Amino acid sequence: MEQRRYPGNSQWYHETQASLCAVTDSSQISHAAEPEDGFLPGLRKQADATLTPLLHGAQPALRIARDLHQVLFPPALETSLTHTLTLYDRLSTALTVAQVTGVQRLCNHYATRLNPLPGPDSSRESNNRLTQITQYARQLASQPTLIDAAALQRLDEVGLTTPDIITFSQIIGYVSYQARVVAGLQALSGMPVRWIPGVTIPDDAPAERFTQAVEWQPQLPPVELRYANAEQLEVLTFCQPQPGLQHIAWLLAHDARALYGWASLNAELEAAGDATDERLAEAVSARINGSAGCFAGYQGELAAALRIGVEEALQAAGKGSSAMAVINAAAQLTRSPERFSAAHLQPLQDCGLSSAAIFSLIQKIAFANWNNRLLQTLGTAG
Repeated sequence: MEQRRYPGNSQWYHETQASLCAVTDSSQISHAAEPEDGFLPGLRKQADATLTPLLHGAQPALRIARDLHQVLFPPALETSLTHTLTLYDRLSTALTVAQVTGVQRLCNHYATRLNPLPGPDSSRESNNRLTQITQYARQLASQPTLIDAAALQRLDEVGLTTPDIITFSQIIGYVSYQARVVAGLQALSGMPVRWIPGVTIPDDAPAERFTQAVEWQPQLPPVELRYANAEQLEVLTFCQPQPGLQHIAWLLAHDARALYGWASLNAELEAAGDATDERLAEAVSARINGSAGCFAGYQGELAAALRIGVEEALQAAGKGSSAMAVINAAAQLTRSPERFSAAHLQPLQDCGLSSAAIFSLIQKIAFANWNNRLLQTLGTAG
């Protein structure tokens, strides 16, 4: 997001943040931050007869997500030599991701949190650091295939440590997940879609990324057992029984509290829902985002067609089938959450899925987008 400098103010601001400085009508920021639920800002108060039972039934997962919001965006934060991300850095990153997804409720939420905070000084080094952070966050949020080893190196060059990069990646993944859950709930309640003119939807990842299976390898040094502290050892023990987390957990353990929240949410979402529909939806997200490691977990009958492309999978699924409805919903929510509406849910309802089953599916699509970005960011063959 283009940054502006304002007379009499020594800080750099996002365009959205600067615009809010001029807003005096509180009705224009009615979806601003609410201390009781930073994950679903404003939605609980607006919950209707459709949303209320869904929110009640999904309480375990939503509680984890709400608690994780407090971990990633606490009221105050102290930095250190190994953890240099300030609260401004974190909220600035969250705002960037929210802007990329186009979910206005979250843009307002994070802009309101960011607005009163003192930003970095106006030195060339600070400006370059914020520019790199913002560019990286925008690229990973919009098109994960743009992230490579050179992009990680640029973060290192502006002073981010390995623990910083882990936390930074978790924040981008979390807000990507949050935006899609919020968009899904808004669609379930029939709220109007906010269209943003001039937004170009990135192309799906090329098929070449899925031609051969390659074992995922971290691009940053994982936590070593001999140097792990008690908190890291505890969360690593918690992660070990969960399939697929054994290797990446050692890398994510650089931020033990974020890892615990992510792994807890993974375990909760895995324990519920229709596995067939959800595995297909997760594979669609991985195919679009270019995450070969996540895609490899899908062994369904549409795997070969989906490996070529989403359109090929739709043709193989057959018109009017439940698989087609799942693919279309997953593709829309992954590619363009701000345009996700009740119309994209109707085919799922026509196939007999209840509102609870649809919300479970939405949560898995959203979480898949988080996982795709973690693996894309932090390892090869992700």
